[in-house]
Amino acid sequence: MKKAIVTLIAGLFATAAFAQTPAAPAASVPAKVEAAHTKAVVKADAKEAQAVVKADAKEAKAVVAAKTDVASAKTEAASTKAKAHHKAKHTKAKADAKLASATAEAAPAAAK
Repeated sequence: MKKAIVTLIAGLFATAAFAQTPAAPAASVPAKVEAAHTKAVVKADAKEAQAVVKADAKEAKAVVAAKTDVASAKTEAASTKAKAHHKAKHTKAKADAKLASATAEAAPAAAK
């Protein structure tokens, strides 16, 4: 979207430079000099527009990279949480088994 806007603005400047007609012909400035000046102005506007487009693209690329880093961090965090949950569940199961074993051993001893 930004590229389209920048292109339209550059086109507007280019057409504005060529669409203007002088009110009175300037006898002191030759047509070739004026044409060269207009060409230089249009070229400078085009270069400026191109630089803006490149800067916007670079910014968009940085935003995408940042979003990718955030997504990667979220995925890594989810994976770490899942591992921790699994490990805790396994440890709880071991503790429950030990308790059950100890209770089973203690019950016959108490019955005697």
